[in-house]
Amino acid sequence: MFDFTQQPHRRFNPLLDEWVLVSPHRAKRPWQGQQEKDEAEARPAYDPTCYLCPGNTRTNGDVNPKYDHQFVFDNDFAALLPEGETGTFEEGGLLRAEAETGHCRVICFSPRHDLTLPEMPVAEIRRVVDVWTDEFRTLGADPNINYVQIFENKGFVMGCSNPHPHGQIWSERTVPDLPAREARAQKAYFAKNGRTLLADYLALEEKTKTRFVVENDTWVVLVPFWAVWPFETLVLPRRAVQDLTQLSEQERDGLADILSQLTIKYDNLFEISFPYSAGFHQRPTDGHDYPEWHLHMHFLPPLLRSATVKKFMVGYELLANAQRDITPEQAAERLRALPAVHYKAASAPAR
Repeated sequence: MFDFTQQPHRRFNPLLDEWVLVSPHRAKRPWQGQQEKDEAEARPAYDPTCYLCPGNTRTNGDVNPKYDHQFVFDNDFAALLPEGETGTFEEGGLLRAEAETGHCRVICFSPRHDLTLPEMPVAEIRRVVDVWTDEFRTLGADPNINYVQIFENKGFVMGCSNPHPHGQIWSERTVPDLPAREARAQKAYFAKNGRTLLADYLALEEKTKTRFVVENDTWVVLVPFWAVWPFETLVLPRRAVQDLTQLSEQERDGLADILSQLTIKYDNLFEISFPYSAGFHQRPTDGHDYPEWHLHMHFLPPLLRSATVKKFMVGYELLANAQRDITPEQAAERLRALPAVHYKAASAPAR
């Protein structure tokens, strides 16, 4: 058997039916370079110029309530609108378009402008989990909505326009491309095996835990065998459920705990506020049952060697195939070894 820790090889992603090229010989020791620390100025707990802080006026003139925990509102610059002209366009079998409707919501994770998820108490992250769940239930109940996408872009490098801790929830009439591809793969696997694809995948990973990063009684975080981004992770419930609303109280607690541990490790990796895009994939909301769906969350961070060295999808990646230089096993080992105490807290002077 070839040694995939040393030689170039392809790994298959069964969720998306695609391959990723892994070239471990190109960066055998990817964390030996300089690791710049975060030198940004500390943000205040309240910023009078921030349109997400409690009591402040947003661009459209609405005034935020003086919220104490989380705050959810319709995006003032929504990519989707709930109403509009319906119809389709087609020409020559090649030019096709159709109207799309939906809702875009913003969730402020905390009233404090200076916090991010890894700096929040687990109890407050649990409140965020509850809001995500309530929004999924409410938006998904709309008969005109067939998919709800919950996600967060953290850091300006990920296109985040405001450092106040927040995420977004988009819901729309159609199922977007990536969840649709995952849906097809999971459905085919379930039809053949009678079990969810991700339940069987987790059982394989449990044998060695080589790619595990952190785990608790109800959740596991691992670097997927087919990871594309350098420190990409997959967050999986041990019990196969289709969506957030099916989680027990204990599983919601476990999700809050596992997200705290993971994001702290991310921040500790290069001792910065670690940027990423993250989001849940869960069943469509069209009223049908989806026993093949296994709720999961993707974390897709771009940083490779330090706070300033990023993975870019260019050249070969854009024109041929996704590619990475460190193996998922190396990435998992690096993350797993980090403490679960935030680097800012660890370095704070004693009082």
